Amino acid sequence: MPKMKTKSGAKKRFKMTATGKVKAGPSGKRHGMIKRTSKQIRQNRGMDLLSAPDAKIVKKYMPYNR
Repeated sequence: MPKMKTKSGAKKRFKMTATGKVKAGPSGKRHGMIKRTSKQIRQNRGMDLLSAPDAKIVKKYMPYNR
């Protein structure tokens, strides 16, 4: 049986926690920061945990990262 491939885009965008949850950076941080409020910029720092339905999809993309 051949090895399964990890989606290249997924491995760059997501990380797994030790308990199997999926971490991702929040959206809306790349450009156009002058439009965003200070509160929005501050709250978008760091990483967020994905919801269960979204995490299920990402886990399919990363078969060896469980």
